[in-house]
Amino acid sequence: MNKNIKGFLGFLLLWISVATSIGNGQDLIQTGQRILFLGDSNTYAGHFISDLDAYFHQQDQLELELLNMGLPSETCCGLSEPDHPFPRPTVQERSDRVLDKTKPNVVICCYGMNDGIYHPFSENRFKAYQSGMRELIKKIKKINAKVILLTPPPFDPLPLRQKNKLVPKTSKQFAWFLIYEDYDSVMKSYSDWIISLKQEVDLVIDIRTPVSEFLNEKRKSNPAFTMSPDGVHFNQQCHRLIARSIAKQLMPDGPKISFNTKITSITAKKMNLLRDAWLSETGHKRPGVKAGLPLATAKKQAAQYVAEIQNLK
Repeated sequence: MNKNIKGFLGFLLLWISVATSIGNGQDLIQTGQRILFLGDSNTYAGHFISDLDAYFHQQDQLELELLNMGLPSETCCGLSEPDHPFPRPTVQERSDRVLDKTKPNVVICCYGMNDGIYHPFSENRFKAYQSGMRELIKKIKKINAKVILLTPPPFDPLPLRQKNKLVPKTSKQFAWFLIYEDYDSVMKSYSDWIISLKQEVDLVIDIRTPVSEFLNEKRKSNPAFTMSPDGVHFNQQCHRLIARSIAKQLMPDGPKISFNTKITSITAKKMNLLRDAWLSETGHKRPGVKAGLPLATAKKQAAQYVAEIQNLK
């Protein structure tokens, strides 16, 4: 066989192997690992993380520690709309402290909704988002943790359109309370770019598509259907859908995805307890966030919740 052909075939096989490993989360999650979640207010609300925690608790062979360290109003781009009541916090300000203190094995990041700062698309804002995400990825890789990116979710204009609270592209003012009417097109651009990074990180999980498809399907029979009161923040039904999408990617060969109601109620308490404690422990610049218990105290209480879960299994 010609040496050039041999070399090309070898390269092709290697590329296929790499592409397959990047597109499959099966080997990323292993028992005993600590999985850190970073993101904005939807991550902070954390219902999808509590659902995932419950799902993993239901797998006897898999012991994982999930940490929710989402922060309301946060961006990864460092930008803030002029009319925001305070400068938006940026994950870059706290990421070094968080990574150093939590020492995660895997970091799952979801940013974008706040990063377009509710304006029409802008190349400068987009570049700031790209730069911020690349900086965060670099920091995570530096501590030898796996990087999993979630696409930004869709912005649902329906709830605000019904209340006449959207503004056109010609508006002189845009903010979280005056959102550009086609802001979802901005989120699509950001989402498409995140998907393009699948060769640079360990896994990219598209949460935008399943949420959008679910919305579209529901609106065939109920045009007023929504999973967000303001188009930005999800309700628990949407969080559950996102949890299913993530679980399917992380455990493609795992058991059927189901959520025990009693276990999810306990994991929600546990996750919120530890979230508040860890946010206080590592520090941040977002005013108005509930202070957590001392970390040692929170961990003891969390252990009691885990014991409750074990008794239910």
